[in-house]
This record gives sequence, structure tokens and C-alpha cells, in this order.
Amino acid sequence: MNQINGRRRVVVTGQGVVTPLGTGVDKFWAALKAGECGIREVRSFDTQDLYITIAGEIPDFDPAERKLSKSLMMADKFSQYAGCAAKEAVAQSGMEMPLKGQDGYRSACIIGSGIGGLTTLEFSYKMLFKENKRATHPLTLLKAIGSSASAHVSIDYGITGPTFGIVSACSTATHSIGLTYRMIREGLVDRGLCGAAEASLNWGATRAWQAMRVLSPEGLFPFAKRRNGTVLAEGGGVLMLEEYETAKARGATILAEVKGYGMTADAADMVNPSIDGASTAMQMALDDSELSPSDIDYINAHGTATTVNDLNETRAIKRVFGNAANKVSISSTKSMHGHCLGGGGAIEAVAAIKAIEDKFVPCTLGLDEPDDECDLDYTPNVGKKRDVNYAMSNSFAFGGLNAVIVFGPPPA
Repeated sequence: MNQINGRRRVVVTGQGVVTPLGTGVDKFWAALKAGECGIREVRSFDTQDLYITIAGEIPDFDPAERKLSKSLMMADKFSQYAGCAAKEAVAQSGMEMPLKGQDGYRSACIIGSGIGGLTTLEFSYKMLFKENKRATHPLTLLKAIGSSASAHVSIDYGITGPTFGIVSACSTATHSIGLTYRMIREGLVDRGLCGAAEASLNWGATRAWQAMRVLSPEGLFPFAKRRNGTVLAEGGGVLMLEEYETAKARGATILAEVKGYGMTADAADMVNPSIDGASTAMQMALDDSELSPSDIDYINAHGTATTVNDLNETRAIKRVFGNAANKVSISSTKSMHGHCLGGGGAIEAVAAIKAIEDKFVPCTLGLDEPDDECDLDYTPNVGKKRDVNYAMSNSFAFGGLNAVIVFGPPPA
């Protein structure tokens, strides 16, 4: 069936990731299943005068080895991560690229970044103010702007329809996926590459995050009594979304269906999240999916390991799910790959889709003793087999910007 209640159905036909657990979906998922941790001592910049010396750096990324386009070879790392993830998603989708003619205009490329080319900017300021250079690199502006990733990917694949980047802090990727889903569902386009990427690990960014007192010097332990902050990471993810009948007609392998999407703003505080905003976004996603809480088998939680976020998310889940909250499997994969900021929602969406495909719930690493008020099934330390038909992915960002997306199995 092409439509449900007059809406076009939207499916996932490709996915790609660059993460601290490895580059590529297969490597990433194998690491999640094994409960590996990609948080390590920082190697890419000097941490001598920092008290935060750990992060989720990408261990195996070389743009030349990934055979990125000439345009991307000159781009900032966040654009390169997005380009690499998009390349994997396109290859898996089996779609003939680059697109031509009307197909290009009926396609979207919505790939955002919470911060954009921050490392490019830090390097440029160092040249100007520390080394007293008279000018920066001529491509500094193009490398730094947050829409660069979407522009590079659109150039690579001939996407001439809606192309731009979204910025909503740690909800960026989920907003990008949700918006692309809505554009396809409502007939504006027939397909789209969507997600986000982040590459903001540097000395200046770490100093800024240190000043907020939200980083842990030890590790990222969501929902645990010992949790004491989050851990910065980099990376990104991209999904290929398509209108169902179009994907089926070309013989594409369908990985999952996008069932629903919800988004809200707390309109309350820049740092302290509200239960109302998070719970309403989850309820909106369920309503859009035409599912009940008892239908959801797995929640990939935002789970940042800050005291307020984890408690707030637990309370929000309880409010929305009621008695079903005690039956749903939950985990924060950030415990393994770190907090990839704007790119996190796309990485976590891939984890949710793989949970459906593989019937496996990844664990929350480091959850030795749960917080007394975080008393749901967070899948501590070891993942488990479970029939996962419907999975929810939560993203709750600074500024009270909330986005939730629900995935289901491929249409029968």
C-alpha cells in the first residue's frame, strides 16, 4: 500500500556512519554488540593544561583511503565525515548516482551540524593571533560554514532539490531525518540523504565545555549512580530515505520504515531540560506513528550521563509509557561512542534500525549501579537478543530542542 491515511510511506534504503567505534555500519554495529568503548585518551591535540583528557575520537578515518571526492578532500573534517557516511548510504541503497534531470529536483540533501567547522576556525585564529599571519587559508569560510556538508554531498550526487543544513545542537541529526521524512511523506520530494556530522574536538572547544562543568574526566556512564558528566565525541551518520513505492519499483532492499516523528521546544531554559518538552515530543512521535507505548520494544535514549538529563528522560519515559515503561528495553549507546553532539542522532538512528534488523538491543556500558530514580530496564553492560519491531530514538538538546523519531520493520 502506497499511503496510510493519505500519507506517502517513507522507508530507509541506505545508511552510513563514521564513529569512534569505527567507520562503516558493520564495524560500528559489531562494536556495539560486543559492548566496546570508543572513549579514549585524546591524541589529536595537546591536553597538558586541560583536566578533561578523554574523548571519542575517530580511530580509522583517512579521507584519501575513503576515496572521497576532490571537493571533499579540501573540506573540513565534519564535511568529510558526512561525505563518507553518505557514500556508504548511497552504495547500500543501490541507487544510480549522480541523479539527473527531474530526479535531482525531486531529491533532498538535509545534512546538518551542531557547530560546523570549528576546528577550521580554531586553526585560522591561531594563524592570525598567535602566529601573526596576515591571512587565513582561502577556503576558510567555505570549510567553516554549517551548510558545507550538505552542499558537498549534493554536488557529489547531483541533488538539485532542497539542500541545506539544520542547526539544533544535539538534536540536529534527528531534526534532519524527521524533516526529510516529512518532505517525502507529503510529496515535496521522493528521496533524500539526511543526517548530520560533527568534528569539533579541539583544545578551544574542550576549554569551553570544561567551563560549563558538564564533562566527565572519567567516562560516560548513563543512568548510573556514579555518572558525573558526558564525554565529547565526533562523527556522523547519513540515511537514504525514499518513498516506499519508488524504492520498491527499483528493487531496493528496504532496511526499515520511518513510522513517525515529533519535535518540541521547552521554551524554558538553555541548560536544564523540562519533562514536558521531552515527553510531548515522544507522544507526538507515537501519535504520528499511530502506535501505542506498548508497541515500542526499544528506546535509544538520549542518555548523556549528566545528572539532570538522565533523571529527566527517565521521568519523561514514565509519563508517556505508563505501565509499558517497565517492559520496554532502553539503552544509551553514547556510553560506547560518546556524545557526538549534532551527529549523535543519526548514529543512534542507525543503532535503532540495526536493533530492528538484528533483533538485538545494545547495552548501556558502565551501568554497574543504577541511580535510585533511574529504575527502568537500561540493558546494563551486556546487550541482549529481543524481538524489536518498533524502535524510538530520542534527541534532547541544549536550549530545550527536542526531536524523536520512530522506526519500524520493512513493509510486508
